[in-house]
This record gives sequence, C-alpha cells and structure tokens, in this order.
Amino acid sequence: MTPAAILRTTVIVGAVAALEIACRTGAIPPTMVVAPSAMLAGAIEALGDPEFWRHFGVTVEAVAIAMALAIVGGFCVGFALTRIPPLRRAVSPFLASYYSIPHIAFYPLLIVVFGLGRTPLIVLATLFAMVAMILATMAGLDRVPSVLARTARVHRLSLASEIWRVRLPAAAPHILSGLKLAVAYSFIGVIAGEFIMSTEGIGHEIAYAYDNFNNRRMYALILIVLALVTTFNMTVFAWERRMLKRRGL
Repeated sequence: MTPAAILRTTVIVGAVAALEIACRTGAIPPTMVVAPSAMLAGAIEALGDPEFWRHFGVTVEAVAIAMALAIVGGFCVGFALTRIPPLRRAVSPFLASYYSIPHIAFYPLLIVVFGLGRTPLIVLATLFAMVAMILATMAGLDRVPSVLARTARVHRLSLASEIWRVRLPAAAPHILSGLKLAVAYSFIGVIAGEFIMSTEGIGHEIAYAYDNFNNRRMYALILIVLALVTTFNMTVFAWERRMLKRRGL
C-alpha cells in the first residue's frame, strides 16, 4: 500500500471513528445524524427486505438506461464535435456553462412532455450525465497523437475501424474519467427525480424515510447508494490505472 493510500485510509477511518464517538456520546443528536454502526446495521436490514430490492431494481434499471444513453450519446456527440471545428467553437461556451444550470428545474417540463412515469427521470439523468461524457471524449480525442491518425490513413482504415482500433483505445483513459462522472450524474439525476415525484425507487424510499423521521433507514439507504457508486467508480479507476501503467504513464 502506497503512503498516499495509507494516509487516505487513515483519514477515512479516523473520520468514521470520530463520527461514531460523537453520535454515541450525544455530541451529535440522533435526530441529525445516526452513528455509522447504526447506518451499517440498517443497511444490512434493508438488504434482507424484499421491498428494498424492488425499489432498488427500479432505480438501477433507470440509472442503467440513462448511463448507457449518456455514454454512447456523449461519445458520438464528442467525436462529431472534434471532427467539425466550427460547430465545436459554437457549442463550447454552452458546454462550459452547462453545469451551472439547475437541471432539476426542468423536471416539471419533462413531465408535461413525456408524462408521468420513469421516462422523465431517465431523460433528466441522461441530460445531466451526457455533457460530462462529451467533454471527456473531446479531451481524450484531442490528445490522440497525430501519428496514430496518419498510420490509420496509411492502412486505409474506414472511419468505424479508425474509431474502434485507433482513436478509442488511445483516448480510453480520458473516456474512462468521463464514464465515472456519467455514472455519478446518472445516479444523481434519477434519485433526485425520485425525491420530487415518484412512488417507487431508492430516492422515493429515502424521501419517505426522511418525511417520517426514520433517520436510521434514511442513512442506511444513502450508505447503500454510496457503496454502490464508489465500488463501480473504484473498479473503473483501477482499470484506468492499469491502462496508464501499461502505457508507462
């Protein structure tokens, strides 16, 4: 384990231990935050509840669809913008300021357009996550060495083959960074929408626990979501590091 990893682990363990002590001694009232051990116990109880898995499946399905649309659509749009410089120059200011927009404000409009159900949540999460993938794709493709593009032309590769065999592998580390953000933003979009207007899903369950002052259940569900997203992102991060190490970076 590297010194940075040891320091990071020490800080995390210390913060959790301090929170546990503060909650157990009453320095932090249970109406505000419950102890980490109570969160963990509540998470284990939730994992044994069939109703939890029904809501979990609804949320994960919506997140998976939004994530797939954001990743594929973001890559295609990012690639198109790198191939059409005038369009890129016209769109870049909007991409740079995109995340200053409160996306959740568009949820009522999406309900009017798409009706009630899962579709507005998926569209909201896709719009929230796609720009991160667009920006990561553009950053990755901008850093593809020109010699690789010339080599592809020498071998007379088709555009599809050039993308798949040359540009995509060369830009993969940056694209993986965009993928991590797309996953996080997809979860944020779906769960935030479930908070506002939904009768199912993890976001609805968290909001329901909050409204009923069930902090133990609320923090347990939040812990499960954090664990899921962190596990996925750490897996992608490990893949990214192996790829960079293989390239000597």
